[in-house]
Amino acid sequence: MAILLDGKKTATEIKAEIAAEVVQLLASGKRAPQLAAVLVGNDGASETYVNNKEKACREAGFSSRVLRLPATIGEAELLATVAALNADDLVDGFIVQLPLPGHINEQKIIEAIAPEKDVDGFHPLNAGRMVIGLPAYVPATPAGIMDLLERYKIATSGKNCVVIGRSNIVGRPVANLLSQKSYPGDCTVTLCHSRTKNMKEICLQADLIVAALGIPEFLKGDMVREGAVVVDVGITRVPAANKSGFRLLGDVKFDEVAPKCSYITPVPGGVGPMTIVSLMKNTLKAYSRQWGIKN
Repeated sequence: MAILLDGKKTATEIKAEIAAEVVQLLASGKRAPQLAAVLVGNDGASETYVNNKEKACREAGFSSRVLRLPATIGEAELLATVAALNADDLVDGFIVQLPLPGHINEQKIIEAIAPEKDVDGFHPLNAGRMVIGLPAYVPATPAGIMDLLERYKIATSGKNCVVIGRSNIVGRPVANLLSQKSYPGDCTVTLCHSRTKNMKEICLQADLIVAALGIPEFLKGDMVREGAVVVDVGITRVPAANKSGFRLLGDVKFDEVAPKCSYITPVPGGVGPMTIVSLMKNTLKAYSRQWGIKN
């Protein structure tokens, strides 16, 4: 049976490291780092993510702010909110939680965020710097995946990696990071998507598979070679006869795939906690940049 890549445990360790840094900052007379989030509407998954972010901030000694706005807000008003956060010296980094209501142009909002406060790493300037290997805010989920691979000392150099999913939030950036001349990295990367032919055959050649397409249990046991490392980014609510009325499924059919793997992330408790802690690492980086601190 595979060894679990325990994102919850790893995120707790990293959070403790961040908290220790914050204690030193406060002891030197500086204020706590502040992470803000803009939440438009009342999407359940977004609300859960923002609540988890607030909890993580408290645990690490961060200051946290959430701006809850109605789903009916106009684009101009949301842009004004972003401009105010850009200008607020007490806000080190902030996110605008996606998805946004259909009447708002998401890309316009992303591009309005000051790149130095774009701790989600979605601004084209940060995306471009990441692609060519310059220092940048890396999107939180890909950054969390890289941290998880590094903490578990997963060998990546020269390995065949298959990334399933080509979103700008996960698939494309993680494919880029894994191909870079670094550790984790130095992989030969194949990026698969909904138009890919012979996906099963491609996956069977992979030493490392990152499943990030949002289709529950897409990756089956017959698509994975013995000893592969599998990172499951997906998390989808499906109806269930329990108290909550739903259960969470990843993009990997765990009971089929896990027995063949050397390492695998669980859902929940794998990539999700790493995403939150990566957002905090980016915020600490933004704070340190503002104060001229090397970390």
